[in-house]
Amino acid sequence: MSATDTLKSQASDDWHAATTHAFTNALADGSLAPEKMAGYLQQDYQFIEGFVRLLASAVAHAPSLADAVPGARFLGLICGPENTYFLRAMDALEVPSSATPVAETRAFQSLMDEARNSGRYELMLAVLVVAEWVYLDWATPFEDRADDLPFWLGEWITLHSGAGFADVVAYLRGQLDTAWTGLDETARSEVTSMFSRAVALERAFFDAAWAGFDVQR
Repeated sequence: MSATDTLKSQASDDWHAATTHAFTNALADGSLAPEKMAGYLQQDYQFIEGFVRLLASAVAHAPSLADAVPGARFLGLICGPENTYFLRAMDALEVPSSATPVAETRAFQSLMDEARNSGRYELMLAVLVVAEWVYLDWATPFEDRADDLPFWLGEWITLHSGAGFADVVAYLRGQLDTAWTGLDETARSEVTSMFSRAVALERAFFDAAWAGFDVQR
């Protein structure tokens, strides 16, 4: 079993809850209220800056150019199509992109900052792997539904499924699996903690989204 498979299995309860969530199920079957999606997008968009900084730092810490290039390409996707999706979707739902982060958002922002400020590639990867793999896992079963949904629902599924996005997750996992082999027990424990905390925070964010974020206008 790979290191990332082991890390996932150790956080299995939170992982299962986050990837089979009532929020994403409702998103995928089209029953999610536009107001709930609007609140979710407002809060999720507050992660973009921190995520871009974290991913850029990981690219800078990659051990070689070959290791860095896929991450740099993914950075372009986040700053391009994904960022544009957010802006188009929130415009269609008639909410501004600026919002005050709620507690669940601030917690994940803090975790990203902690990983980036550590200067340690393996800790940055622990958060990045969770952030993207959780989304691949929940979105992939619904890939064939995307075209039948309003774009603010369907494109969110499309952005997080398909061969291209699966390749991104495989790249991030591969980087962490490789880095793991050179870590001592203390460092492995720290990666495990960071990974598990990230999964728990993803679950908490979906829980809060399902309860409904207050839309800020």
